[in-house]
Amino acid sequence: MSTQGFSLEPNANPKPANIRATTLENPGFGRFFTDHMAHVRWTSDAGWHGHRVCPYGPLTLDPAASVLHYAQEIFEGIKAYRHADGSVWTFRPEKNAARFRASARRLALPELSDDDFVGAIKALVAQDVDWVPTPASEADESSLYLRPFMIASEAFLGVRPANEVDFYVIASPVAAYFKGGVKPVSIWLSSNYKRASQGGTGFAKCGGNYAASLVAQREAAEHGCDQVAFLDAAENTWIEELGGMNLFFVTRDGRLVTPRLTGTILDGVTRDSLLQLARDEGLTPEERPISIDEWRDGVASGEIIEVFACGTAAVITPIGKLISEDATLEHPQGNEVAARLRKRLLDIQYGRAEDVHGWLTKLA
Repeated sequence: MSTQGFSLEPNANPKPANIRATTLENPGFGRFFTDHMAHVRWTSDAGWHGHRVCPYGPLTLDPAASVLHYAQEIFEGIKAYRHADGSVWTFRPEKNAARFRASARRLALPELSDDDFVGAIKALVAQDVDWVPTPASEADESSLYLRPFMIASEAFLGVRPANEVDFYVIASPVAAYFKGGVKPVSIWLSSNYKRASQGGTGFAKCGGNYAASLVAQREAAEHGCDQVAFLDAAENTWIEELGGMNLFFVTRDGRLVTPRLTGTILDGVTRDSLLQLARDEGLTPEERPISIDEWRDGVASGEIIEVFACGTAAVITPIGKLISEDATLEHPQGNEVAARLRKRLLDIQYGRAEDVHGWLTKLA
């Protein structure tokens, strides 16, 4: 058997239907996984080969595998949504595929085609389609979270690009990222740590970026904050992004402002989509440098009326306060624009609104 050019090796011991149903009732986020995973192997002499969907399970890696010593690794995050008619769709997978290739180039990994990236997702979802949650209502944001990733698996100790690489896609049914609904979050402004610098890997979606942010995230938690915001490494002045989300500022005169992409900020798929939806909603999107002083002064003067973060996992999250070592900045609590954009985006993803931009791809 094969799907999308991927051979199928069925799991001989899939989870029973009643266990799957119980999991789908309360999946949490990233705690449970489906019965299968997609896999493609790359070697320097044969290129990409061995496309297959196989049982989900532990990986076998040599202790000298390059990923364990030199961090040659990248990943993506994307969701599959079940629509009211039972069909399953994903959102802008070609954008994720393009970003995956950009990350691969920066990490000296082989580039994967759209056909293989999207084909792996389609093949996996076709096999594990029963794991895609069916939302009980418009307030139910459950979906199937897909995690494509690539690791350097060649066994060697030496600083050079690996000659053996493996690409996988795993899937996890998820509920809304924030349990209990969307509420304004508090942000810690990091003064001791930097996420990225010019010429580095800030634009790449690689594990090292997230590992480097964890100590700052822990610092945020110690100050009672939900997330951490980073400033630029060169001047310690310019807003970049949160540990795992892009930032937006709504102004009184109808502008939607976000830090421009300078090589240190992740080119978020949700971020890009919101810039287009802002135009659709009559807002004026701006991508430009934003200083921490503009953030503080704008909120204090009323020029900035909303601040929110966005990403695939959490969608859109309003920011309620910015806390630093010397001050706490309370934010306006209206969040009308964030709520409107959030609903518009989710309605497209779940098939409740017309997809005028052609962003949806059918999976099953």
